[in-house]
Amino acid sequence: MLDQTEQSRHIPRRKFLQVTGAYVLGTSLFSSKGFPGTRTFASEPAKIGLQLYTVRNQIKSNVQDTLHKIAEMGFEAVETAFWPETISVKQAGKYLKDAGLAVSSAHVELPVGEGKTVMLEIAEAFNCKKMIWHGWPEDKRYSSLDGTKQLVEIYNEANHFAKSNGLQFGLHNHWWEYRNKVGGRYVYEVLLESVEPDIFFEIDTYWVKVAGHDPAQIVAKFGKRAPLLHIKDGPARWTDSLPSDNPEPMVAVGKGTQNFPAIVKAANGNTEWMIVEMDVTATDVFAAIRDSYDYLIKNKLAKGKR
Repeated sequence: MLDQTEQSRHIPRRKFLQVTGAYVLGTSLFSSKGFPGTRTFASEPAKIGLQLYTVRNQIKSNVQDTLHKIAEMGFEAVETAFWPETISVKQAGKYLKDAGLAVSSAHVELPVGEGKTVMLEIAEAFNCKKMIWHGWPEDKRYSSLDGTKQLVEIYNEANHFAKSNGLQFGLHNHWWEYRNKVGGRYVYEVLLESVEPDIFFEIDTYWVKVAGHDPAQIVAKFGKRAPLLHIKDGPARWTDSLPSDNPEPMVAVGKGTQNFPAIVKAANGNTEWMIVEMDVTATDVFAAIRDSYDYLIKNKLAKGKR
């Protein structure tokens, strides 16, 4: 794990510089047992959001124009990750508000050292509730059972801090949690069993498939512990370039190898948000985003403003 103080100043993931983001769901998502609850109407499609990492380059060039384009497509909310260092959390909040975009969720640093201050600033600036540890890069402690248990303790402590400040804490996966085995089990199985029950999971269905699993089966296994899903499409296969953060180009949702109707069915109404994301595309990114939105809406897999 990289030093958290340094991470809060300069994020190594994909050369971004400043972390920010937010989530607007309240504590009503939690049942009396501490698990994220199912939606009131299981037949109602999940809401649709966009992970802003998809348009990081466009934000760097013209943040206001980019956010307005996203809103015009029909997105009501976005999930945030990292902003250029020239844009503060407060400024980002104003830009989002001006574009008419709510914030569905936040990828943040672990609340350790200065990371605590960053998380609270995000919560205040965006009226956040759900904070998600983005999980990049791979922590080598995931290579052993003892190391994984150490990370479980860290995640539980992060959850304590979040809860003490009226927030909710979740974990986002990449491929290693579904490729690495420790103690005879996959890392994700150890996490699901060991972290505190009110820690939620945001399942990245693409990385699950890259690791060789059926995303629908995984989503069904997590049930109401996974109220958020990352929705992205493409070849979804392992390549040796992935550890250096060089994935194959992704495509609009519905145009790749993913079976999203099966994933939605397996979720059984537990999904609150389907977050569209493309790490890299070979086509125009706005066209790919629009096609993704249209696919999910027309097939009644998610709902938006249009």
